[in-house]
Amino acid sequence: MKIMVVGSGGREHAIVKALKKSKKAEEIFVLPGNGGMAEDATIVPIGAKDIPAIAAFAKDNGIDYAVVAPDDPLVLGAVDALNEAGIPCFGPRKNAAIIEGSKAFSKELMKKYGIPTARYATFRKIEEAESYIDSLPEGAVVVKADGLALGKGVIIAANREEAKEAARSMMVDGKFGASGNCVVIEEFLTGPEVSVLSFTDGETVVPMVSSMDHKRALDGDKGLNTGGMGVVAPNPYYTEDIAAECMQKIFLPTVRAMKAEGREFRGCLYFGLMLTPDGPKVIEYNCRFGDPETQAVLPLLSTDLLEIMLACTEGRLKDADVRFENKCSCCVVKASKGYPEKYDTGFEIRLEGEIDGELYIAGGKLENGKLLTAGGRVLGVTAVADTLGEAVEKAYSEAEKVHFENEFFRRDIGARALAALRK
Repeated sequence: MKIMVVGSGGREHAIVKALKKSKKAEEIFVLPGNGGMAEDATIVPIGAKDIPAIAAFAKDNGIDYAVVAPDDPLVLGAVDALNEAGIPCFGPRKNAAIIEGSKAFSKELMKKYGIPTARYATFRKIEEAESYIDSLPEGAVVVKADGLALGKGVIIAANREEAKEAARSMMVDGKFGASGNCVVIEEFLTGPEVSVLSFTDGETVVPMVSSMDHKRALDGDKGLNTGGMGVVAPNPYYTEDIAAECMQKIFLPTVRAMKAEGREFRGCLYFGLMLTPDGPKVIEYNCRFGDPETQAVLPLLSTDLLEIMLACTEGRLKDADVRFENKCSCCVVKASKGYPEKYDTGFEIRLEGEIDGELYIAGGKLENGKLLTAGGRVLGVTAVADTLGEAVEKAYSEAEKVHFENEFFRRDIGARALAALRK
């Protein structure tokens, strides 16, 4: 089969590398990809949001199957356009991708179908938002832009004043453009966070290995929120009992709710969960593989990713062979100094010896035969081992083999998970 993957980051590199293992994958194209993926796929310089050009390329080049990985093209209807061009896809159609495209929609869905989540209110007028914030008890408040904001549209405000500033930055100052015209204001939940990616064909849900993302830029969970500075899998807080509870109260009810709304979801549905004292609750849904969670989870998959994706698309997931190794993984992200704000790029990425694990390039470009940095998050190094401690140690050891000027990375990825295991 000729496969096309839409997207350009570390997540897409991980998907491409996993698809390459399939006996059915004869040729893989990645649009637009990045220079660091050139060894694994044919790079095609078509932007992920240029949906007419993506559909035309797929048609003109006899693509048999497409994987649309990022949120933007999914929410914009890339799968619909490709289906209309006769190309089967992994990923939800536009009317199902709204589960991530609108936080107001997803909160209303959870409320209607009794899916556990934080208490909330939705606003389109700043005066009403500020008045509501003033009515809340003193303490932390969560303010979310309704639409997509590159994973940065959630502000955890320490108090009412900060919450009002956050709402004003979104609704008045236009910090996130049209995505912030509507805001969701939520109660602040406490407890360990868990990411669970899942395969679904609209009926069956097969969760992947749970994971723990590290969003803050600096050690000790300090600094600004980023797209993710590293991940470990599985998440030690996510026990078998909690997994069973999530399946019954969250995963299946969500997929059934979407189908009942005429928005059948096929693809990867991401559940961002908080394990509160009152039980697991949904913080957010994503309509696609998480980044960088994918870089930690897919290396543990022991069966054929392409076959699983085809089963999701064709509505036969219950018969698919989905298995993960009983091992642990750790992904350490190296970023450009200054990320997630201003940073310089164009530095050579140097590899000193073979990586014993996976090297995923998130922001790279090829110039004159050299791979240069071209983004905030530049690369991720993933190691797999029998224990979480060994996986963390190995990931950091292997990360020492790849360098670029102006790099920075967290040195405590997995520390919280290891502390939990020691309790």
